[in-house]
Amino acid sequence: MSAALQDAKSYHHGDLRNALIVAAAELIEESGSLEFAMVEAARRAGVSSAAPYRHFKDRDELLKAVAHLCFMGLTETARDAVADKELGTEETIVALGSNYIRFMLKHRNFVDLMWGDMGARAMEDERMDLRGSGFYILADAVAALCERESIAPVNPLELATELWAMVHGLSTLAMHQQVDRFLPGADAYQLLERSTKVFFDGLRMAANRSG
Repeated sequence: MSAALQDAKSYHHGDLRNALIVAAAELIEESGSLEFAMVEAARRAGVSSAAPYRHFKDRDELLKAVAHLCFMGLTETARDAVADKELGTEETIVALGSNYIRFMLKHRNFVDLMWGDMGARAMEDERMDLRGSGFYILADAVAALCERESIAPVNPLELATELWAMVHGLSTLAMHQQVDRFLPGADAYQLLERSTKVFFDGLRMAANRSG
């Protein structure tokens, strides 16, 4: 079980609903498949086969809760990645991107769950704090860099989305060993660092021309 899910297991100890979520996450991580039965989650959590239905109407609802847990884990690792970084620097933004790649590679069995239909449904849940998510940590870092370097006019959310698209693409390619296939010897983390520099150098040049 991953460190992130292990932390969740400790945190939620004694809570049946969350014990079932963690049990389902363990089953997915071990099998590499989302196709588990509710009774398997119940058995893993040490409860009766009927117990899960007190909290989840069906397996899809349990999967949605697992997706929510994954997003929480991604956000926590994002916070940790920049805890010792100076806000408003490219180093901070690269650290967030590198963390995203690591998370995707480490938790590849959950990628389809997070970014597919179930993940979209999880984001609609009122318990999902999107404002506190990793995306807004990135957006705040982008806004701080642009303010610090007087790069304007900019929309931090738009820039963060563009950076996220870049790192998500790199993560997906790396996850399927496609980066090295098309660029032998390439390293996804180095590509991220160079691409981030090019991205902000372009913004600086545009700002200087408009200024």
